[in-house]
Amino acid sequence: MGFTTEELQAFRDVEVPDLLPEPPDPLKLLFVGINPGLWTAAVQTHFAHPANRFYPALLGAGIVTEPVSPSAGMTDEDRDRFRKRGLGITNLVSRASARASDLSAAELREGGEHLRSLVRERNPRVVAILGITAYRQAFGARKATLGLQPEPFEGAELWVVPNPSGLNAHETIASLTEAYAEPARAAGVI
Repeated sequence: MGFTTEELQAFRDVEVPDLLPEPPDPLKLLFVGINPGLWTAAVQTHFAHPANRFYPALLGAGIVTEPVSPSAGMTDEDRDRFRKRGLGITNLVSRASARASDLSAAELREGGEHLRSLVRERNPRVVAILGITAYRQAFGARKATLGLQPEPFEGAELWVVPNPSGLNAHETIASLTEAYAEPARAAGVI
């Protein structure tokens, strides 16, 4: 499945709903993206662009146990398996854009406040924010580094891990696998 640039542009500002376990099922590990890309909005599946390494890294770490090929959209079975493992996905900003750099600092800060509310409501064990730059902007943590953060986040353990986008060229599936395994272990997923 593929899209032309013109077709993808039609999905600018489209929102992608969170993928979360249904209460009372526990949310162990909440992955937080920056915002949906246009391909993600087109197929309504988080991290769906074919160059994104999110699902291959999750599989490599044992966070998911079966391959997910999201570029055509996750199946209902894929979503059910994901949620049954106590996994969830949300974004700091819900509107789709071609690049994260299309977002304003104010949108990221507002998204950070929305994330606080979601974490208080759903009470995950661990929150993993995918992208150090977005984390710094959303929470005013200019000196933050990747890894476990020193302070809990609304009662959850907070990790900042590398963004899996293909645009983040210095990361590999192997390095992402290692980075994502740490919060998954802390959450009791693996």
